[in-house]
Amino acid sequence: MSSSFDEKAAAPPVEARGLTVAYGQAAPILENLNFEIRTGEIFGFLGGSGSGKSSVVRSLIGLVKPRAGRVMIFGEDLWAGDGVNLGRCRHKFGMMYQAGALFGGMNLLENVSMPMLEFTDMSRSAVETAARIKLSLVGLAGYEHYLPAHVSGGMQKRAAIARAMALDPKLIFLDEPGAGLDPITSAELDNLITALARNLGIAFGIVTHELGSIMNIVDRAVLLDKKTRGIIAEGPPRELAERRAPPFVDAFFNRRPL
Repeated sequence: MSSSFDEKAAAPPVEARGLTVAYGQAAPILENLNFEIRTGEIFGFLGGSGSGKSSVVRSLIGLVKPRAGRVMIFGEDLWAGDGVNLGRCRHKFGMMYQAGALFGGMNLLENVSMPMLEFTDMSRSAVETAARIKLSLVGLAGYEHYLPAHVSGGMQKRAAIARAMALDPKLIFLDEPGAGLDPITSAELDNLITALARNLGIAFGIVTHELGSIMNIVDRAVLLDKKTRGIIAEGPPRELAERRAPPFVDAFFNRRPL
């Protein structure tokens, strides 16, 4: 019989069961969601405007408590234990926000170093070495002492991913990583995300509406629908595009008007 440690070690990075997302006393945005993010895969949260993509991720990272259901992070219930699990689980994943959310008064090295200085007992020299490695992994070696304002938007996104990797998580959430980028830079960022998933075994949960990125890098996805307040389709994006049904799924993946 497997031990609880073995069970947790084998658990998927994310498992949501019966997840219902709502703000305050308002009607739920999404109800009874069931999905999982598997080890090393790139998982997409897709849907039209107002479908609740970002709200789901806020529940998965501990910012919005679900009205019902469970969120398991590597086998641990995120919202159990009166906040104890919440604090512990937050160290198991990284987050890159849409605008990067880098600290403007810190250079890139300092931005990436900050989580390690705050949450580990590593020496400052060890932290600096680790931060340089993280920046190198995202193609920013040599830019350690640049301020965010002095690098391009694509480089800011890369630096934000490096900071999300600071504590060596095996799960990273990305909110609209390609937003505001030109097609070439967006494609380069897609290649980086794919390389990190394949080479380091990092699972990515991505909120995006960029159809090119969805088709090129997302392994599996859920398509959220604000009318039904649930998941209207789930699977590899190319398979969903080829099914051509129901109408909203066909319209979304094949860029057709309803």
